[in-house]
Amino acid sequence: MADTHGAPHERAHALIRDLAPHAILHAGDIGDLAVLDRLQAIAPLFAIRGNIDTRAPELPDALTLDVGAGSGTLLSLLVLHIAVLGPKLRADAARLAREEGAGVVVCGHSHVPFIGMDRGLAVFNPGSIGPRRFKLPIVFGVMDLAPGGIRMHHVDCETGERWVPGARPVG
Repeated sequence: MADTHGAPHERAHALIRDLAPHAILHAGDIGDLAVLDRLQAIAPLFAIRGNIDTRAPELPDALTLDVGAGSGTLLSLLVLHIAVLGPKLRADAARLAREEGAGVVVCGHSHVPFIGMDRGLAVFNPGSIGPRRFKLPIVFGVMDLAPGGIRMHHVDCETGERWVPGARPVG
């Protein structure tokens, strides 16, 4: 998830808890740090600082995580707050991902849910579960890891259903 801005959607925690995640990633713009306490009660939490999180010096600006099933690493994730310009990965984010050996970049900032490939890297923006910005949906992302690879999708906090671009008008 990303961009909670201190006010996650009222259904977000229940929806996340129902998924029984092995871990939660927060890609910055947390806002009120109490948001992290509620998330840690659901699953282990890995969070980074976003551009509004000036009171969170203990959080890193970037985080690389090796994830996998059992004892094997399936892939490495790089979590950054600002990593894309539109659907394109920024050069500095791609360079850092390669330096860290990451195959997936998870980012926030734009509030725009996105799954794609650029510069040979998977890019996943979970969108925002915080207050609505413009007419963007209030969603979070789900990453399912298995020995065959990774599957990613978004969940709409208002409906509890899988979110697909253009499937339902927002606002």
